[in-house]
Amino acid sequence: MEDKKPFILSSMRLPLLDTNSKVKRAVVQVISAMAHHGYLEQPGGEVMIEYIVQQCALPPEQEPEKPGPSSKDPKADSVRAVSVRTLYLVSTTVDRMSHVLWPYLLQFLTPVRFTRALTPLCRSLVHLAQKRQEAGADAFLIQYDAHASLPSPYAVTARLLVVSSSPYLGDGRGVAALRLLSVLHPNIHPLLGQHWETTVPLLLGYLDEHTEETLPQEEWEEKLLMFLQDTLAIVSDNTWICQLSLELCRQLPCYDEAPQEKNFLYKCIGTTLGAASSKEVVRKHLQELLETARYQEEAEREGLACCFGICAISHLEDTLAQLEDFVRSEVFRKSIGILNIFKDRSENEVEKVKSALVLCYGHVAARAPQELVLAKVESDILRNICQHFNTKVLGVKVETKDPALKLCLVQSVCMVSRAICSSTQAGSFHFTRKAELVAQMMELIRAEPPDSLRTPIRKKAMLTCTYLVSVEPALDEQAQADVIRSCLHSVMALLPEPKEEDGGCQKSLYLETLHALEGLLTSLLQRNMTPQGLQIMIEHLSPWIKSPRGHERARALGLSALLLRHFLEQLRVSALVPFHNLGLLVGLFSPRCADLWPVTRQEAVDCVYSLLYLQLGYEGFSRDYRDDVAERLLSLKDGLAHPDPTILFHTCHSIGQIIAKRLPPDQLISLLLTMFEALGDPEKNCSRAATVMINCLLQERGGVLQEKVPEIVSVLRSKLQEAQGEHVLPAAQHSVYLLATQHCAAVVSSLLGSPLPLDSHTSMLWRALAVEPRLAAQVLGLLLEKMSRDVPFKETRAFLLGRTPDRVATLLPLSATCALFEVLSTPAAGPAVLELYPQLFVALLLRVSCTVGVQLPRNLQAQERRGASPALAARNLEPCSSAVDTLRAVLLRSGSEDVAQRMDLEGGWELLRTSAGHEEGATRLARAMAEHAGPRLPLVLKTLACTHSSAYENQKVTTTAFLAELLNSNVANDLMLLDSLLESLAARQKDTCASVRRLVLRGLANLASGCPDKVRAHGPQLLTAMIGGLDDGDNPHSPVALEAMLGLARLVHLVEAWDLRSGLLHVAIRIRPFFDSEKMEFRTASISLFGHLNKVCHGDCEDVFLEQVVGGLAPLLLHLQDPQAAVASACRFALRMCGPNLACEELSAAFQKHLQEGRALHFGEFLNTTCKHLMHHFPDLLGRLLTTCLFYFKSSWEDVRAAAPLFTGEQHPLPRPHATRQPCLMPPLHRVPGAACRAQAAAAGGPGSAHFGAPDPAEGPGPRGADQGC
Repeated sequence: MEDKKPFILSSMRLPLLDTNSKVKRAVVQVISAMAHHGYLEQPGGEVMIEYIVQQCALPPEQEPEKPGPSSKDPKADSVRAVSVRTLYLVSTTVDRMSHVLWPYLLQFLTPVRFTRALTPLCRSLVHLAQKRQEAGADAFLIQYDAHASLPSPYAVTARLLVVSSSPYLGDGRGVAALRLLSVLHPNIHPLLGQHWETTVPLLLGYLDEHTEETLPQEEWEEKLLMFLQDTLAIVSDNTWICQLSLELCRQLPCYDEAPQEKNFLYKCIGTTLGAASSKEVVRKHLQELLETARYQEEAEREGLACCFGICAISHLEDTLAQLEDFVRSEVFRKSIGILNIFKDRSENEVEKVKSALVLCYGHVAARAPQELVLAKVESDILRNICQHFNTKVLGVKVETKDPALKLCLVQSVCMVSRAICSSTQAGSFHFTRKAELVAQMMELIRAEPPDSLRTPIRKKAMLTCTYLVSVEPALDEQAQADVIRSCLHSVMALLPEPKEEDGGCQKSLYLETLHALEGLLTSLLQRNMTPQGLQIMIEHLSPWIKSPRGHERARALGLSALLLRHFLEQLRVSALVPFHNLGLLVGLFSPRCADLWPVTRQEAVDCVYSLLYLQLGYEGFSRDYRDDVAERLLSLKDGLAHPDPTILFHTCHSIGQIIAKRLPPDQLISLLLTMFEALGDPEKNCSRAATVMINCLLQERGGVLQEKVPEIVSVLRSKLQEAQGEHVLPAAQHSVYLLATQHCAAVVSSLLGSPLPLDSHTSMLWRALAVEPRLAAQVLGLLLEKMSRDVPFKETRAFLLGRTPDRVATLLPLSATCALFEVLSTPAAGPAVLELYPQLFVALLLRVSCTVGVQLPRNLQAQERRGASPALAARNLEPCSSAVDTLRAVLLRSGSEDVAQRMDLEGGWELLRTSAGHEEGATRLARAMAEHAGPRLPLVLKTLACTHSSAYENQKVTTTAFLAELLNSNVANDLMLLDSLLESLAARQKDTCASVRRLVLRGLANLASGCPDKVRAHGPQLLTAMIGGLDDGDNPHSPVALEAMLGLARLVHLVEAWDLRSGLLHVAIRIRPFFDSEKMEFRTASISLFGHLNKVCHGDCEDVFLEQVVGGLAPLLLHLQDPQAAVASACRFALRMCGPNLACEELSAAFQKHLQEGRALHFGEFLNTTCKHLMHHFPDLLGRLLTTCLFYFKSSWEDVRAAAPLFTGEQHPLPRPHATRQPCLMPPLHRVPGAACRAQAAAAGGPGSAHFGAPDPAEGPGPRGADQGC
């Protein structure tokens, strides 16, 4: 068969072309058999070997998808699997094939089409090499000159090293490649044996420790690069190194479809060039790399930049020079020329080239020696970076829109900044372009979409700023604030953290971005490790901490906890200094312990925990000190995880107690004020937690807050206006209550400072002070004091002359009155009102009296006109009305509803409000009190006793009217108040105010109604007072005199006759002038009193008084015609009472007959009858009567004036004709004023009345002066 072998080999060419899998498997089996029988050693046997290698390189998708039914493992029966097994078996078991396969198989290592066959190739070659080594060095060493088709040792080294960077691809080709490389070291370079035999097993062991999922790719590549670097150092042959670099560059196109391996190849090129000593070779290769790079591929741009960076480690100047030369070269200028932007290359391609160049500079800065890089940073590196990023077209700066270029810029600046920071000379380096770069980073961050994370630009920019902020010069405050704000907004506003199923890369990018932000904030904080610096950071986070979106709050609290832990870890206190913003920070975080998100609650507790330990650190405690109280916070975390609101808020209360125990006194107010801000938190749970903690703090530590009460109350009121939650108002009420239990006076004073009219929230705060009787009593007492301390009003100068000054209410008493109303409106205030009933009643009664007619201040008048807003309590702010309403509230709250209702029915409250009716209102109030609240009067009177010396007339008038009316009721006697009432009134008898003196007399006279049986006992006193009232003042029409007459009329029947007799004449004389008073009241009162005096003296009338009766007879008769019915009625009564005293039964009977009340009076007839009796029984009195009548001829009342001549005529009838003429007492008729009067005079004269007009001529002239009247 030997002679047939060539024929049989040539006959196999046709089956080799068949693409059927079954045919291929059969062909492979035939080739295996042929190898065992020496066929492959014949010329043309290499074709068969190549066929097997080709089948080993088949891709997985070309393997059969539907295995046969008898096949158990489809992969085991695939063409590739069969070929791999065949190649290995032929290499290891067929000894005669060794010289055929070695070194022939090496030529399949470098072609790209055999890449998938590398693993079986390397394994076969390792076995063959080992056999050759055993056979001897000559058999193992490859004669490359004799085998021109074999790859050079440089190519083999480059290929095996690069494919090892992805060690788990192709069934673990990295291990196989490294083993082959180790075995081939004599054929690579004779000096590498010892080093590779030591290093390669270490690399293989590293791969054994990991899997494809756990292998850290960067670390693995660094190990391979270190292996290459050590190899180059051992070879230390520039020619060999240059040849290797050349071969590495040649293989670049082979990895166009394997970006990761190509990236590593660039790194290998950079490492190799870094070891080369020939600058020409280095620059040449760098130039070629720049000209041939595929800039559209991101991995290639990254690889190219890494190559330049690694090369710069040894050739910094040449690397930078080559980059600048490329920019000046025709290739680059043609690509970015203004006329070729849209011709030779698209704008996008140009941006990609710039991206690569920018990235190259960044890697150069990152890799270059630290001692050299600082000198090049600003002059060469950053200058070129900024030049490529900021393009100018026709002198106009055009900002790039390419995200790749932006990202490259950020990465490069980040690497430059990191290089500066890593330098040992960084402390003395002044980075002049720092602010410019930071601003550029902020622009890039702000340009990113705020709600989505698509690129790592954000992350890289923040990392860049992290390095930049630690370089001198320091950023100014504005720039620093801008950095923090922009970065926070860029990250915090992102949508919630993506889940694993949403994409692992997205989650990884999110976490990396968040870590970058954490690093930046920590770096900024590190620059200012003071309480102020910490507060600045937290203030920037504050809006996000209070965000309505849960994920934003969670991120903000997480960042805050991180910053606080960092601050605590780095805290170094050299002297005891105050942590002045502790309260503010605790107040910001503690309400978050009730956040809806459990993770946020936990972070909030951690923040408070760190803050308490920071305080301990500032107090001088060591860092390892553990405080039992603070440690309790950690045990409370479980309670915060519970969804039950009761447990949650109970835990918040416990946290509040811990804070209260550890917070310094000077921080308490700032903590409270910050927590008050949380009342308006959109997250209701946090708002509730704030209320719980506020009240806990007030309960535990409120005792030290006296000086801060006004500020607390003011802030609380303002927050109530803003807060919307229904839970806020009850909590605020409780807060005010807790404060008041410790600082009642301060709370009352602070609330009194609230503007009027009181809004509904302030009203509710006042009512909160009434929930506990003891506190309510204190509050009421303080309000009474405030209401009475200041003057109730101030008089303003009148604008017009002659106008009385306006009285304007003062604010403090007005506010106290309104506050009293609110407190009294609370049912719980009942016990306190009962306790202070006398003081409340009297003070408010006095307040009512002194505010009658008092105006509101102008600013409040304007509000009243505009109308109160819905938030304001619907109450009348007018001073007197508010006092009346409050007085009514006292009665209602004290159980005196009957008094209030009686006043309602009688209109007493409305009377109290008006100047005209106020006195009557006070009288009705006293009447209602006497009728329905008698048992309370003794204490009220005791309190009123001291008011007679009040400086305000209105108050004296009101109290006197009140006291006077009490004597009108029997309650004064029943409660044994008579003496005290009389004493009180007697003390006011000489008061300078006429109204007071008048009311005193009224009160004394009321004794006749209230206690008539007591009048006799007090007769002298009463009569003295009344008679004294008749002589009151110089005013002839004094109201006091009027009241005295009215009072005497009521008393004269009840006093002892002896007591009355002594003053009877004086009274009669004193009241006589009032019969003709112009004022109807005085006429009525005086005439009525005159009648009562006559009534009292029936049958026992002294001559002296009888004389007064006679003297008053004519006026009484004439005033029967008084135009006022009341006066006429009084005259009837008086005349009826005078009759018995005249000792004339006929006259008395006539009076009784004609002057009965209700009976019509025929005045002429009555007058005729009266005059007949007078002329018959009292002829001596006619002259006096006529004289008195003459006085009324000129009366101002026409009817009285008309009655005077009629009365005169009845008393003096005309003589008979031819009788001797007597002197006439009547005036001439024509002199009587008024036609009606002359008619009455004519009627009185009878038929001969004409004689009054002209004398009879027959008789001659009358007596001289007869026509002149009497």
